[in-house]
Amino acid sequence: MLSTLVAASAFAPTHGPLRGLQPRGRASVALQETGTFTSDGAKSQVGNDAFLNEDLMGRAIRGTGVVSDKKLKIGVVGAGLAGMVAAMDLADAGHDVEIFELRPFVGGKVSSWMDRDGNHIEMGLHVFFGCYYNLFGIMQRTGSYDLMRLKEHTHTFINSGGGVGALDFRFPIGAPVSGLQAFARTEQLGVSDKLANALRLGTSPIVRALVDFDGGMDMVRELDDITFTEWFTQLEGPLKGSARGSIDRMWDPIAYALGFIDCDHISARAMLTIFMLFAIRTEASVLRMLEGSPQTYLHDPIIKYLEERDVKINLRTPVRDLVHEVDASGRPTRVSGIKDDAVEDGDTSEVREFDAVVCALDLPGIKGVLPPSFRKMDFFDKIYNLDTVPIATVQVRFDGWVTEMHDEARMRDVAGDQSDGRGAGIDNLLYSADAEFSCFADLALTSPGEYYKEGEGSLIQAVFDERAVKRSESQLVEDCIAQLNDLFPSSKGLKCTWSKVTKLGQSLYREKTGQDKFRPTQATPIDNFFLAGSYTYQDYLDSMEGATRSGLMVADEIVARADKLAAAAEKAKATPVGAA
Repeated sequence: MLSTLVAASAFAPTHGPLRGLQPRGRASVALQETGTFTSDGAKSQVGNDAFLNEDLMGRAIRGTGVVSDKKLKIGVVGAGLAGMVAAMDLADAGHDVEIFELRPFVGGKVSSWMDRDGNHIEMGLHVFFGCYYNLFGIMQRTGSYDLMRLKEHTHTFINSGGGVGALDFRFPIGAPVSGLQAFARTEQLGVSDKLANALRLGTSPIVRALVDFDGGMDMVRELDDITFTEWFTQLEGPLKGSARGSIDRMWDPIAYALGFIDCDHISARAMLTIFMLFAIRTEASVLRMLEGSPQTYLHDPIIKYLEERDVKINLRTPVRDLVHEVDASGRPTRVSGIKDDAVEDGDTSEVREFDAVVCALDLPGIKGVLPPSFRKMDFFDKIYNLDTVPIATVQVRFDGWVTEMHDEARMRDVAGDQSDGRGAGIDNLLYSADAEFSCFADLALTSPGEYYKEGEGSLIQAVFDERAVKRSESQLVEDCIAQLNDLFPSSKGLKCTWSKVTKLGQSLYREKTGQDKFRPTQATPIDNFFLAGSYTYQDYLDSMEGATRSGLMVADEIVARADKLAAAAEKAKATPVGAA
């Protein structure tokens, strides 16, 4: 694995025709409408500099670079990536930070835990794209970057009957040439589908962005009101339906993997944002996975970092209400604290006062915590227009290697020590157009540190979208095995030795059309109240990287306002106002 120093420099330069350009990013629509950001750091995560800045990981590695003159007492509601990242920066800036988390573990949607038999359970399949620059910076800061396993630079599709197609980005010349040849050579699509791809991608904002990145990204942002299918089929002309094969065989699996909805529903902006990154930066499409579980290899190093800075993390402590002041019309003006219920202490509520409060929750979490009075403000009321998608993660262990299709003896060989990814099969993220799970992987190969068990074979982790979540757990396991057998016919003779289903009724926000205008910025109209989480506005998707960005933006805003927030807190204590 690359050293921290080498890895940082490897991600620094812009490749291809954009090398040396330093265009300034334009403010986002959300930022223009609210005008709530005051810090340059937060603004830099929204405009085009967030994609082209040559020091993309630097901010996350170094922190805010400021120690505030005034020490604030800050409450963070939610211990997902967004909340923990914000807490890291705020603690380094000299503030007193306390985190409150409903669950018995940290991580939010990236949570993992261990059952009584030592099996590591996850809420989803967590893959680290090469464009997760801010998250990688945080991982370098906490010492966990080298705990990821680099995968071959390919995106592999498994088809019914064992057919394999791939986008193979391995090429001597970087982006965009590596991407163009990957699409041209893929066996996943037929000739006519490749032509449809070439026509649409060749006239897309991506091409403009190669010479005018600002103009290309402006075009992408303007496509939030149409679906990817609507955009992709605009140039079909008399060849009606010519693009459908490309959508069905390639783009739908990718859309499901990104947002758990298909191309007929996902926003064109969401899909093209990813393609834009792939086109301008060679490393953006590279995949990594953790050595083992997120708890061990991502969250534990962050927890250690926080505890070393005296950040208190309260688990099993749901926040029931935001204690706040209101004006004569009943609109909130200041949040003075939170009311929490410590589950371990029984049914006891406690009001805790803070100078500033960060709600770093997922979408259902923030909807549950915001008091009714907040909906009198359009900024908060718009959040309720956002919806989520349900998913079900199925983990199935076998007595052999499922993805080994060429050597039956090797497929059945589980003898001896086959740790460190030495088992048989495909060591990478996999997609399929012929299965209900959007993406899947053999964790015993991709993340063997904790998922490989001696004497056992594959541990397949597959993510089902909302088409399947209403089924029983036993039925989902049966369906998962049957569909794996269809994709890997040689695996039909293998036996399932263990399984687990984890349903998440509300996961990512539904990245359908027209949603960007409802996503709130991290700074709110209430000066000492902030939002974080991957659903909040930043120029990326609902993802681990999106959550990380939002946490950094919150920290920048609070540090920039520290003196003002401290003065307001002192004034409030001297002349208290009745809380709503």
